[in-house]
Amino acid sequence: MVNGIDGCMTRKPWKLPFLAEPEEVAGLRRVMRLHLRLWGLADVSEAAEICVSELAANAIRHVGEGTPCTLVVEMRDTRLRIGLRAPDTRALPTLISTGPDAEAGRGMALVDAVSERWGVILGADSKLVWCDLVTQLGAPSGHIDDLRVVKGEACLTLYAGDAAPSLGKGRTHAAFQQEAAIDLIADLLHWLRAHGYDPDDALERAQMHFEAELSRQAG
Repeated sequence: MVNGIDGCMTRKPWKLPFLAEPEEVAGLRRVMRLHLRLWGLADVSEAAEICVSELAANAIRHVGEGTPCTLVVEMRDTRLRIGLRAPDTRALPTLISTGPDAEAGRGMALVDAVSERWGVILGADSKLVWCDLVTQLGAPSGHIDDLRVVKGEACLTLYAGDAAPSLGKGRTHAAFQQEAAIDLIADLLHWLRAHGYDPDDALERAQMHFEAELSRQAG
């Protein structure tokens, strides 16, 4: 969520309860991918999906199918932390050296390979297996340096004029920024129409370009 005309981003921790069943894994990956797009972190989406898959598979294998678990996602400074909470404190994940053709024991090895670090936090009646992914963020509330984002912010700053700074930060400021962006898009559509172009066609093409860029970032 964008939190101001200066481009700050609020990335609030979130949790997703689920049952440790094989058919749940694809859904967890999809939710992870979509949420990271909202957080502007599509560049770590592939690694995050691998971690989610392997942590869930580890729970299914060692804690038991159908066990209630919780996916926990949050920022730790500029790192993305992905955790999976399960009720069984006895089955602890271990890093096992396996060959390239091994079908078992590779889960935590994959997590170890794509993450900066991982570990386990034991509670009274549950455990949290977590891993941290390195992002390209320069600050916890910042965004990845992207020329398109910088250009967009410059346009919004010019378009909003002196109104935005007077609103401060927080929800009111975030709402102003969103409305300013919508008004800017609407004015551009009026400009296109006034110059004989089809606004609907322009919107469709812009959406195609946007989705293509997201796919390239995720890939």
